Amino acid sequence: MPRRRLPVIPWRVSQALLNAPRRSAAALMLALLACPLPAAAREAQAPPLTVDRVVVLMRHGVRPPTKDPAMPAGIATDPWPSWPVAPGWLTPHGAEAVARLAVADGVRFRALDLLPPTGCPAPSYVSVYADSDQRTIATAEAWIGALAPGCGIVAAHRPQGERDPLFDGIADPAAGFDPLRADAEVAQAIGPGGLAALDRRERPLLARLDRILCGQTTVACGVSAMPSAIMPAAPGKRPRLSGAIDRASTAAQILLLEYAEGKPMADIGWGRAAAADVTTLSHFHALEFRLLARPRAIAAPNFAGLAQRVTMALSDTSPQAARVTLIVGHDTNVANLGGLLGVHWHVPGFAEDDPAPGGAIILERLSDATGAQFVRAVYRSQTLEQLRSAEPLAGKDYREVLPISGCRAPGIAGLCSIAELTARLAPDRAEQDAPTPPS
Repeated sequence: MPRRRLPVIPWRVSQALLNAPRRSAAALMLALLACPLPAAAREAQAPPLTVDRVVVLMRHGVRPPTKDPAMPAGIATDPWPSWPVAPGWLTPHGAEAVARLAVADGVRFRALDLLPPTGCPAPSYVSVYADSDQRTIATAEAWIGALAPGCGIVAAHRPQGERDPLFDGIADPAAGFDPLRADAEVAQAIGPGGLAALDRRERPLLARLDRILCGQTTVACGVSAMPSAIMPAAPGKRPRLSGAIDRASTAAQILLLEYAEGKPMADIGWGRAAAADVTTLSHFHALEFRLLARPRAIAAPNFAGLAQRVTMALSDTSPQAARVTLIVGHDTNVANLGGLLGVHWHVPGFAEDDPAPGGAIILERLSDATGAQFVRAVYRSQTLEQLRSAEPLAGKDYREVLPISGCRAPGIAGLCSIAELTARLAPDRAEQDAPTPPS
């Protein structure tokens, strides 16, 4: 028997249905009447969709720069501000921010009956896996401690500091990384004229960053005088940027982390950066990911190991399967998944598609009354001001439904079937979709 086809309904109505998957028949009718269906869709109405699984791919929380000093000598005129923890570690402020997100996640998951309304979930209902860095392990532990305190849920991970190939799959020959195809897609993302043209387009914003880094000094300083360059991909190694755009991405991210940490404004860019500068300059961080993490020829092999975990968690139909799966990784992993799905987000205080500390792409499995299953993508985060202020979220965490590009579940644009999602994440898809290398 052919699968029952859901009718096409307006986006506003489809979101009302998806955001309240267990609404009563009366409430469903009111939602439908609030925005009349097109004539072709009035003959049949979509059955309600129920969220019965979620997979959360989350970036770790706020951390200091990963090196000390934060950047090479000559980039800035003044010493970089100090931090309360070792380079790259999750800060106490960052852990508190993650805990606030976990509380908000718990409220939503309980409303969806994914977790019991009170008490501890069954041991198998929550699965947590983290990369082996201190910041990812500590982020996972902070999230568990706030979501289900005292319930004995443990984050699985490799020993701290031991490389976990799940979060950096390009080095694995089985991931199917093709250096020539990766270089071609990066060149396509850079655009006409190459990096020299990109540097020219970014010159005004690079100069703005230089003024923050250098103040009134007349000594050589800043990033804009360094021509951007790219080291081509090699077997097991992705392409890498150097020069102005690379340095600007790092500097902009440091300024953003300083602001998110709640440091005094006198410490953020040495008192030369306003909140608006932090937001505007995060463009460089997002730009780096647009060039080097979102193209499919890079994203698919790098995400290959995590893709298996994601699709298995969404496909598992056993009664004891985890209802909530959390994977804690890095901004690169989130950008990889965003590129593979063709989704875009814009959290207040950040540039478009910049992965926020603690921000996550959540994949929700939706089932209808016939048993058909679909996947919806949501971006969940705190705004930059919420990260900085440390105020309770009280249901005001940032959530944006992300229509998945090219997926169209029966009658509802933006949703994927499990099979479509699995094919989307498969590394070999890069071989089919890669552009022709430039001559």
